Amino acid sequence: MISVAVVDAETPGNVGTIARSMKNFGLSELLLVDPPELDPDGEAYGFAGQAREDVLPNAREVSFDHLAESYYTVACTATTNEDASSHVRYPAKTPAELADSLAGVEADVCVVFGRERVGLTNDELARLDEVCSIPANADYPVLNLGQAATIVLYELRDLTVERDQHPADLHERADERAVEGLHEEFGSFLTAIGHPEEKRPKARRMFRRLLGRAHPTGRETRTMRGLFRRARQRVERIEDGEN
Repeated sequence: MISVAVVDAETPGNVGTIARSMKNFGLSELLLVDPPELDPDGEAYGFAGQAREDVLPNAREVSFDHLAESYYTVACTATTNEDASSHVRYPAKTPAELADSLAGVEADVCVVFGRERVGLTNDELARLDEVCSIPANADYPVLNLGQAATIVLYELRDLTVERDQHPADLHERADERAVEGLHEEFGSFLTAIGHPEEKRPKARRMFRRLLGRAHPTGRETRTMRGLFRRARQRVERIEDGEN
């Protein structure tokens, strides 16, 4: 189970935004350390979307000690201000790397976000198990708290979103028989348009490399094959003297 904690948030709106992101990506347990007042008629609930119905009302206020003692904790911070010679928890993982890392953790996990202006203190970072930082432009690496949470939780979606809500076959490559049929139709098309015979093998190799990178779906393969077939037939009719 993955929980989310927000430490000493200054604005209710950011708490609501984080709750909404949690709802988007399949998380439900929100923990708040020294939170602002969350008025049901205020901006926290206004920003929470459908999370106003369950995530936000069920948020629990806890201490930082509780987070450190009860969970495998991940501190999310904009910049670590450290290197390998001076560190609290160096190096920091990116959100994508964090997803891979947490896939093997059996303990309850809590992803911890700090304050809007100053983040988590070095003392707080030292008490948590690992650090996650979002790579950003060095000239302005600080993200809004709600934005940062959305990015991190999005990267964790494979650990938190049920497969029936996030089907794996949204881009399922066509089977090889269908792909080979498209290659053959492309070859017939080259012949029909009178592409120089000595150049046809190179054109077919290029087309094969293109499809190899594209991983076309069954529908895409059928559509492209149909287009090449109709173009070939149109050329053949013209050559036979038909309009």
